Amino acid sequence: MKQQIAIQLFEDKKVRTLWNAEEEKWFISIVDVIEVLTNSERPRKYWSDLKAKLQKEGSELSEKIGQLKMVAKDGKMRTTDVASRW
Repeated sequence: MKQQIAIQLFEDKKVRTLWNAEEEKWFISIVDVIEVLTNSERPRKYWSDLKAKLQKEGSELSEKIGQLKMVAKDGKMRTTDVASRW
């Protein structure tokens, strides 16, 4: 699978993205988007709580959310929830 990793900046905050050439799709880190949109100091916790609430309400997140390895703040490749940009 050929992939291209990129960092997008939005109001001085990093948003991790990944291009998958086989699927011809961009994937974007949900935690990074949550941090930008909510200005939360704990975006991973915010996402965890929101995901639990949505699942409890019957939302089928598994159809829309995937997991891919992206470079974390510590420089290591870590699995994170992602969504397709379209």
